[in-house]
Amino acid sequence: MGATENAATVRNHLEHIAQRQEKELAEKPMCVSGCANEWHKLPKPDKPLTVGIDGGYVRDWQNKKTNFEVIVGKSFSKTKPAKRFGFVQSLDDRPQRRMLQALRNQGMQENQQITFLSDGADNVRDLQFIMHPEAEHILDWFHITMRLTVMNQFAKGLIKSDPEEGKEVIKHLESAKWYLWHGNVEEALDKIEECYFICDNDEIKYSNRKKLVKHLEEFTTYIENNSHLIPNYGERWRYNEAISTSFVESTVNEVIAKRMAKKQQMQWTHEGAHYLLQTRTAVLNNELHKYFKRWYKEFNVTSDAIMETKKVA
Repeated sequence: MGATENAATVRNHLEHIAQRQEKELAEKPMCVSGCANEWHKLPKPDKPLTVGIDGGYVRDWQNKKTNFEVIVGKSFSKTKPAKRFGFVQSLDDRPQRRMLQALRNQGMQENQQITFLSDGADNVRDLQFIMHPEAEHILDWFHITMRLTVMNQFAKGLIKSDPEEGKEVIKHLESAKWYLWHGNVEEALDKIEECYFICDNDEIKYSNRKKLVKHLEEFTTYIENNSHLIPNYGERWRYNEAISTSFVESTVNEVIAKRMAKKQQMQWTHEGAHYLLQTRTAVLNNELHKYFKRWYKEFNVTSDAIMETKKVA
């Protein structure tokens, strides 16, 4: 990071480092190994791992009016430091290897308990199920409440034009949230259906009625598609078990927004963003110096230098 190096040199070096990281990853397995019937013979595993996966968007350099998706994840346990991973959704052909390697670096065993939290998107859901078939999969409570909050805002507007209908809709939405909190999907869907029947009425004067109806329809589809991922959130919360990917939201900011989205207002190619993600997550995971030790046998670095690199990154 010397002052004598220009930006192009640093960028070229970063790309070269990321390409070497990708070459090593290509040799790693895509899913857990061995037979599940034999896993009980393994040593007693460490504390459970929780993995949260979420997406963010960065500005596209080629099509400057659009964004493209970046997937970011973070795994943590009570006994080991957290690990992060990230990739460009449209570019990466080995996301399962990437996530599995992050968990391996955290000491994961095949018989270890793992909980995946996500927003229920198809691409993220497929990634989780393929990699570790015995894991527990949970729909993130944050994304449920976020959608309910939007519909509640519309319902408050409905009260101003149609007070009776608006109060009924808010009442049913609160009931739906309560049922979902306790894992009762069927009752929650019934309450959402009641809201739909109230709002699907041309006599209602509310100007945003059609938007509210659309949100209700989309929410119904969202819950139906992810019903198998909805547990009893209240019970998990009482036992201090994870129900939200709020810890991943901070990772999105940590990995993506600092360099790519918010303050710097930069535009990226898919390849450039993907390569930066590999090196940045390696720095945040305190692993970049380990790559250099493997590549260059005489390489030596102090702990102070590692901390300084993390500050710069």
